[in-house]
Amino acid sequence: MQKQPLQAWISLLILAALWGSSFILIKRGLVGLTPWELGALRMVAASVFLLPVAISRLKRVEKEHWKFLASVGLLGSLIPGFLFAFAQMRIDSAIAGVVNALTPIFTILIGLMIYKQKHPTRIFLGILIGFVGTTILALAGKSGGIAFNSYVFFIVLATICYGANTNIIKHHLNKLQALTVTAVSLLIAGPVAVVYLFGFTDFLSKVISSPDVQLAAGYTALLGIMSTAIALSLFNRILQITDPVFASSVTYLIPIVAVIWGVIDNESLLPMHFIGMGTIVLGVYITNRMRT
Repeated sequence: MQKQPLQAWISLLILAALWGSSFILIKRGLVGLTPWELGALRMVAASVFLLPVAISRLKRVEKEHWKFLASVGLLGSLIPGFLFAFAQMRIDSAIAGVVNALTPIFTILIGLMIYKQKHPTRIFLGILIGFVGTTILALAGKSGGIAFNSYVFFIVLATICYGANTNIIKHHLNKLQALTVTAVSLLIAGPVAVVYLFGFTDFLSKVISSPDVQLAAGYTALLGIMSTAIALSLFNRILQITDPVFASSVTYLIPIVAVIWGVIDNESLLPMHFIGMGTIVLGVYITNRMRT
């Protein structure tokens, strides 16, 4: 990896803080909101925040881009937003932050299976280790024993969505600027979230009458603005001034931030959790090292 400018390192640390803090914000949001409400409100906040940018860049989008931008909106933001909310009903924020590190592994697997990208066969060692770590976390009980927790696989499914999203952007939207992809894809997905939130839930009546729901909604709006809109834009900026290898190093920083927040919030992290989390990070590291 070539030497990177100070601006890139500062941006990377800020990005890790934003994405690493998203899991504790989800936890706070679930105190007063249902997972469905949280996922929808997160998307509404992100899309509204980037609405001016999206409108200003619509002319740059060509006809053949729209179906892929819709896919990015769904797979990169809307669906994972709901999946993480459901997962954290039964999973601590620290563990959620580490399982999220599987994203690069699924990016590579989808590239191999669908887009026929070529990677060394030894890359599967890192992928296997990452999946072993996920299995350990899925079997880690609260009391230190074995107790299967299927909610881990909501996050696994979210990372599959992220992996598909990355490949779609790389192979079908590379002619568009990264910020255009982010803003316009959120513009497409945002109305879906608006219709659902205000038309199919009692969110509005709850937020008007309950201070607890108001606080939860505030955390969720912050989540949408910081961890979706701003973080995605910052990540795209890092890609522009550095390279994908450097940008992907945020994968190793996000779990650190998530675990720190979990410790601050008195989450129970047992030896089996640390073994599983360490195994996942090791698997992602080996996978990235063996990509070329």
